[in-house]
Amino acid sequence: MTRTVRRLEQAGFVRVTPSATDKRATVVEPTPASQSVRREVERIWAQLEESATGDLTPAEQAEALVVLQRIEDSLTRAATPSA
Repeated sequence: MTRTVRRLEQAGFVRVTPSATDKRATVVEPTPASQSVRREVERIWAQLEESATGDLTPAEQAEALVVLQRIEDSLTRAATPSA
């Protein structure tokens, strides 16, 4: 994660500063340059969603979301160490 944030900072997409309230934390915030990239990512993501679900009815889309949520929940449980 640190390497990724460093690359984003070097590219000018994020600004990294020490937290004013917690010396252990670092604040990572977007720069104006990142906003144009965000809009492009959102546009591409919308195209991807349309390509993947465009032929599904609203009921089928809702059903797919329920199944995907169950899969996500199962993976989260599997990745979480038991107490």
